Amino acid sequence: MRGAMILVALLIALPFPALAIERLDGEAIRRAFEGNTVSGRYTNGGFFTEFHDPDGRALGHNGWQPNRDACWTTRASEVCYYYGPQSDRTVHCFTVELNRDLYVLRNTSNGQINALASVELGNPRKHGDQGEPWYCDGLISKAPAPLMSRRRLAAR
Repeated sequence: MRGAMILVALLIALPFPALAIERLDGEAIRRAFEGNTVSGRYTNGGFFTEFHDPDGRALGHNGWQPNRDACWTTRASEVCYYYGPQSDRTVHCFTVELNRDLYVLRNTSNGQINALASVELGNPRKHGDQGEPWYCDGLISKAPAPLMSRRRLAAR
């Protein structure tokens, strides 16, 4: 935890004239995260790793527990994660800044740094749904009814 806090303090306190920090828009976030694994540490020291399935599911571990119903989506200038059933779902949205290979996720509600992360190509940690697939109900636009009845569908 101490190491993560020191890294955050350095990012905030030190000027980096040679390092350009780029704030990503939703499309750039989608291109970076979709089909890849985002892993990192929260500023409180917890570790997370999630494969961002193109179907909208976030497979892996959110830092507190294995994901069983997590979804992700991008908006105009942020990435949002949905955890839990619709009745008591939690939503967490972040702006994303890129500094070389380091992604800085800031809470959209207050601008504070929530996590530092890296992106691994593909799904090298083999995150899956453990045989209990889910679909991202709050994110589905219009899936064909026959497809929905044949299997559970995840879509954005």
